[in-house]
Amino acid sequence: MEFAAGILKKETLELPQILEVKESDQEILVEGTVHSIRNMGEIAFVILRKRDGLLQAVWEEGKTDIPICHLKEGECVRVSGTVHDEIRAPHEKELRLSKVEILSSPAAPLPLAIDKWKLNTSLETKLNLRPISLRNIKERARFKIQEGVCRAFREFLYSQGFTEVHTPKIGSKGAEGGSNLFKFSYFHKPAILEQSPQFYKQMMVGVFDRVFETGPVFRAEKHNTRRHLNEYTSLDLEMGYIDSFMDICAMETGFLQYTMELLKKEYAKELKILGIKLPGTDKIPCVRFTDAKELVSEKYGRKIKNPFDLEPEEEELIGRYFKEEYDSDFVFVTHYPSKKRPFYAMDDPEDERFTLSFDLLFKGLEVTTGGQRIHDYNMLTGKLERRGMSREGMEQYLDTFKYGMPPHGGLGIGLERLTMQLLGEDNVREACLFPRDMNRLEP
Repeated sequence: MEFAAGILKKETLELPQILEVKESDQEILVEGTVHSIRNMGEIAFVILRKRDGLLQAVWEEGKTDIPICHLKEGECVRVSGTVHDEIRAPHEKELRLSKVEILSSPAAPLPLAIDKWKLNTSLETKLNLRPISLRNIKERARFKIQEGVCRAFREFLYSQGFTEVHTPKIGSKGAEGGSNLFKFSYFHKPAILEQSPQFYKQMMVGVFDRVFETGPVFRAEKHNTRRHLNEYTSLDLEMGYIDSFMDICAMETGFLQYTMELLKKEYAKELKILGIKLPGTDKIPCVRFTDAKELVSEKYGRKIKNPFDLEPEEEELIGRYFKEEYDSDFVFVTHYPSKKRPFYAMDDPEDERFTLSFDLLFKGLEVTTGGQRIHDYNMLTGKLERRGMSREGMEQYLDTFKYGMPPHGGLGIGLERLTMQLLGEDNVREACLFPRDMNRLEP
């Protein structure tokens, strides 16, 4: 009879532990993948890929127990050796090999030269070979940065008294309207993939006051652009007892400040690999929707074509304007027209043509949509009726408000877009592990 009694301690060392080892003749045990081999004849440099980065190992003829010809890229190995200081090696440490045990061998050569600093191939090829291309150090660093953003979101909101929730992704009614829904049959009943956890997080405000979720959302938008995905990860929060939608803007500013500090502290290695300069977040300017349009029109001579929404070019110019005038990579654009916002958005009591809502633009791209919601039952149902919308499928959502709800608001952040802008990439697919767009269902 055997029993599991907690984590088993391994004899093998990970990279942070190896870097703390002083130069000596004492052998250590290391596991990793052969990232590359540079054969110089009597010696060879065998670069091992570890979860924390690369480790240079040195094979020496007559000192290592197997011939170098028995090693190949992509093999998983367990090796013994001694640690030595070497200024030219990654992390200024190298492992001089004595024994090599091959744990597994690839059945075919790698289809990409993942050991190169930059993958000299197309985005389409990288995506087709995603599990392999991500073995490249630069490629995988992107998703460590994304991990840092998600980690910061959770840590910051926990510190602010939020409760994490997990809402269903199969529903009967979309929160944002019916034009971009993935519809399917659910045991002979019509169903949709959720565009947003909006209804559920609002309902949970009546339970926990402050809630958040990280999860997938689905948009059946027929847009095949550099900024659109049909499945993406949304960082959502909803908070009750707000005084105005500016409470939501302030909370997001706090999250961004926390994120940048966490990335500086815990992800400095990845920031260096990618050459990322983090944006300032001390103060983020806020500008009304109509004012933003006029400022851009006046400064850059662009005619206002659509008075009810921002076109991609306008977003870029607004980002440019606030970078030039205020040295800010971020800007909150507030008071969007009511006709372009969902029915649950709170109208501005001073001018009901506009809402108490906002988008956050980051380097000229919308990465967040949020605002204050209607919390009064009669006001909510009245707006629903004025828009000619059916209550079918929303009965329980509406009942939540019938029995009382606090003033509240929230936001949704597109994780991939935020990561894309942090990385300075031109295509959102670079910031998605396995993108789903109009043409891609694999891998």
